[in-house]
Amino acid sequence: MEEPVGAKSGAGPRSILFMCGMNAIRSPMAEALAKARLPAGTYVASAGVRPGERDPFVDVVLDEVGLTIGRHQPHTLEDLEDDYFDLIVTLAPEAHHAALELTRTDAVEVIYWPTPDPTVAAGGTRDQILAHYRDVREHLDRLIVGRLAPKGLPTGPEAG
Repeated sequence: MEEPVGAKSGAGPRSILFMCGMNAIRSPMAEALAKARLPAGTYVASAGVRPGERDPFVDVVLDEVGLTIGRHQPHTLEDLEDDYFDLIVTLAPEAHHAALELTRTDAVEVIYWPTPDPTVAAGGTRDQILAHYRDVREHLDRLIVGRLAPKGLPTGPEAG
């Protein structure tokens, strides 16, 4: 099992960037979950390798757990105001390659959490499609709580 980020120091990263292909599903979902689960003061952002379109199913599955991405519109790395992060979490192979290229001369930790694209498996009824999105939400939530949240601190919306 992979050791939690910051396990040796007892503290998690202070700034985290989640990256996926188009910043439409996985990375904004991870951003919303991390903002709810990690300590106040942790800066969390998301970006994509290429431009995408906002996906309304993300709003549905986040709303089910009391979260929102607000007015989020998909954006790329070039659109970010801040470009230094303690940790970059990549959720898709193309994002991982882009992050490694971006940080090749920097001391930034880059980790890869293989996360399925729910649109690939999507098909069928609305409920079947939403089930794939829920699976991604739960997968990301488990990873964020298990690997990024400092141990001993409460997690969840009540923590913030």
